[in-house]
Amino acid sequence: MDGTQVEKKKSNIEKLFEANLFLVLPYIILFLVLAVMGLTLPYFFTYRNLMNILRQASSLAIMAMGVTIVLITGGMDISIPAIMAFSGILGSMYIVQGGSILLGVLIMLGVATFLGAVNGMAIAYLRMVPFVVTLSMQAIATGASVWMTRNISISGLPDNYVNIIAGRTFGIPNSIIYVLIIGFIFWVIMKKAMPGRWLFSVGTNVRTSKVSGIPGDAVIFFTYVISGFMAGVAAIFITARLESASPTMGEEGVVLNVIGAAVIGGASIYGGIGTSLGAIFGAIIMTLITNGMNMMHISYHSTLIVKGFVIIFFVAFDSLKRATKAVRI
Repeated sequence: MDGTQVEKKKSNIEKLFEANLFLVLPYIILFLVLAVMGLTLPYFFTYRNLMNILRQASSLAIMAMGVTIVLITGGMDISIPAIMAFSGILGSMYIVQGGSILLGVLIMLGVATFLGAVNGMAIAYLRMVPFVVTLSMQAIATGASVWMTRNISISGLPDNYVNIIAGRTFGIPNSIIYVLIIGFIFWVIMKKAMPGRWLFSVGTNVRTSKVSGIPGDAVIFFTYVISGFMAGVAAIFITARLESASPTMGEEGVVLNVIGAAVIGGASIYGGIGTSLGAIFGAIIMTLITNGMNMMHISYHSTLIVKGFVIIFFVAFDSLKRATKAVRI
């Protein structure tokens, strides 16, 4: 093997390492976080605490998967927690007033999906800026939630609703099972189906994808529709877990958690990269940070600082990776 072949083989190995490092980084970080928490907190690895972490992470994981879909196309959706809270309030109000549980669930899904479609229409077809559109939708949904409830929680959800969503099957919380099923479905679609290939193609280069016959505008539109739908699913999860609904479910700190979970899970804010499994692990990491900080009696605002630095680290890592790739090309 001559020198040229050796250099070529070395270059291929380096490229493979760089391509896979960002994908496996969430798992490495998760292991390190678990190790540190386990060593410093004596009750951290109890079965009860771990199940509580996974239950808390379930709704966050659902929203993170929705945001990941949007990020893959190079978009942004910061309205998903507010949409989740608003749709959860509407559906819960209907159920508490004696309405059908099934119809209440459909209200949550339908309202959230509709608001996601409004975002998608404005961004994909009216060419409006994603950040501005979703920020405005966040304000609208939050204001409507406060106005409807007067900042009073909607409580009294029936036991049947709570048990189906937040109950347990063979000792495992149902929400965890649902998240794994949804995550697997997303993985199959994103990796094996044509819509998944369209998604990554648009995220990599929207102009090239349009030349190739891919309906780029429609793909972008439906990513926001899916994001809205996932907000509705998250509303079902969190209202069942809390047995109530309130505007605080979509407070600003939740936005940080959702975007952070998606970014930590490997989604790039520049588009073209992201997985449903990574979003789930990112949600677990964000929940681990929150849970560990609470057990160490660290203030909420200090926890926000830590989360902010973690997100900046992953964004910087992504930027460095792209800059290195551009130089080599």
